[in-house]
Amino acid sequence: MKPSAQPMAGRLSRRQFLQTTTLAAGAFTLGFPALVRGQNLNNKLNIAVIGAGGKGAQDTDSCATENILALCDANRNNCAKQFLKYQDAKYYQNFRQMLAELDKSIDAVNIATPDHFHAIAATAVMELGKPVYCQKPLTQTIYEARQLRSLAQGKNLVTQMGNQGSSEDGLRRGVEVIQAGLIGHVKEVHIWTNRPIWPQGLDRPEGADPIPDGLDWDLWLGPAPVRPYKTGVYDPFNWRGWLDFGTGALGDMACHTVNLPFRALKLGYPDEIEATCSGIKSESYPLSSTIRFAFPAAHKTLFHRHDTVWWYDGGKPKARTPGGHDGSNKPPVELTADLVPLLGEVPGSGCLMLGDEGTLFSPDDYGTEFFIKLKGETKYTHYKKHPAVAAMPESIPRNRFKGGGRFPAASGMDRRDQGKQPGPVLFTL
Repeated sequence: MKPSAQPMAGRLSRRQFLQTTTLAAGAFTLGFPALVRGQNLNNKLNIAVIGAGGKGAQDTDSCATENILALCDANRNNCAKQFLKYQDAKYYQNFRQMLAELDKSIDAVNIATPDHFHAIAATAVMELGKPVYCQKPLTQTIYEARQLRSLAQGKNLVTQMGNQGSSEDGLRRGVEVIQAGLIGHVKEVHIWTNRPIWPQGLDRPEGADPIPDGLDWDLWLGPAPVRPYKTGVYDPFNWRGWLDFGTGALGDMACHTVNLPFRALKLGYPDEIEATCSGIKSESYPLSSTIRFAFPAAHKTLFHRHDTVWWYDGGKPKARTPGGHDGSNKPPVELTADLVPLLGEVPGSGCLMLGDEGTLFSPDDYGTEFFIKLKGETKYTHYKKHPAVAAMPESIPRNRFKGGGRFPAASGMDRRDQGKQPGPVLFTL
């Protein structure tokens, strides 16, 4: 495909953009309320992609067995390689123009824009009755998430958020182990991450740089306040550290790293949150944060005595690296000392669930691998080799559709299995 031959979006003024945008967008449903069927004679789905570069490219490639109908990105340069892979796909810079022109032809839409655009794009797509696969974090605000959930339920749409760990057998086994009481009543949960891996704790840089050819900066800003373009500061990746565009380390990774304890302990909303942060600036997320979440009695299903989840990200400022950190913000050393014999070091990311009969440790951001150390044991054992785990029956259905391994996009469901239990879905506990 020659990109120049494809339809280009008309440039929306910021006033027009904000006037035509409805900030209502919501949550994924746990499972598929209906199944998507393709319009083509060969029964392939017509997939449109909003945010076709970066993670959007990976998502698109996971759907490569379908018909990639259109690629949309405010920065044309981000999806140059995708043009070569999907030469029959139409290119759009403005997703609204894409939806207006291709409405009747689209079966489903993948959304992988910066966080501040998720709610806007998902709302526009679902209002047309289209199924959505939206990358995490689903939204920037709780309000947006609730609105999206309401919209998806009201239109009975197939929706899913990009939380691929939920499709993995390992995470499901971990949920079974905890809920069967193998490590007893869980007292505390400690979760840490190597994020941010982008600059944070910064002030907005002064001045402005020329906007690159192929980037519609006004369209990229979307609902965010106007600010000058600066090379390498926002697009294509460092936007995650800025309040206007991203959700920081917690928004980026908690949907993955907290997924195992959230499901296993059936956590709901916390009633108390306490945060200690460093490197706080007015427009970017802090350089490090330690957050304590306490949960009310109604949610203490498997908690006992203590009802606390701890979150750690970032670290001390890294010399000569503005916005960088040393990754030192982790749980107390007395909790992680036993991980060194297991892995040779305390890993950059991890999840520790402390019970009165033992401990579960997952070094995997997605919860797909974990180790068990029961009371009286001196070291951790991989769950597949631990005799106590082997003796426990399976209680959660396994994902029969393996898709692309760790990234099982929604395309993993074979249309021959429509009407049967879907594969890569977010299971309900």
